[in-house]
Amino acid sequence: TAIRNPEEVLTHHLLDSATLVPALQRFVPGVDAVLDVGCGGGLPSVPLALLLPHVSVMGVDAVGKKAAFVNQAAIELGLKNLTARHARVERMVGTWKAITSRAFASLADFTHLTMHLLASDGRWLAMKGVVPEDEIAALPSNVKVLAIEKLVVPGLEEERHLIVLGKE
Repeated sequence: TAIRNPEEVLTHHLLDSATLVPALQRFVPGVDAVLDVGCGGGLPSVPLALLLPHVSVMGVDAVGKKAAFVNQAAIELGLKNLTARHARVERMVGTWKAITSRAFASLADFTHLTMHLLASDGRWLAMKGVVPEDEIAALPSNVKVLAIEKLVVPGLEEERHLIVLGKE
């Protein structure tokens, strides 16, 4: 990350990621497993695993050293509910009721690459800055926008939004 100031790390990364927790619980009640696509350095994977110890969180990243970092963070923090895989998401197998992303790809790419992994009643939760109207307009007809929610991050003046999507 380009952010080096500890206060900005707190607001721009940790608290920003934590805003996903109440929305996840509201839009996917009873969720017990989450797939975080493009987990990078563990955001939002690590905060989700910390704040939701009863939920299994799997991060996936195409860069091996990023997945290795998340696995090492899980070990050092004692997070038995967090794992990361070095893989291309489009080649993965399995089914999740909740698939998240934060700064991963456009909404169309995110949903296209993970369509085979989302349960029929599952939800995609995409963390974005400003509402990406152009990305929403480019969504395929088999993906519907269920909600657009403003995320309020304490100490952060920038816009943050959660786009909740489902299969049509």
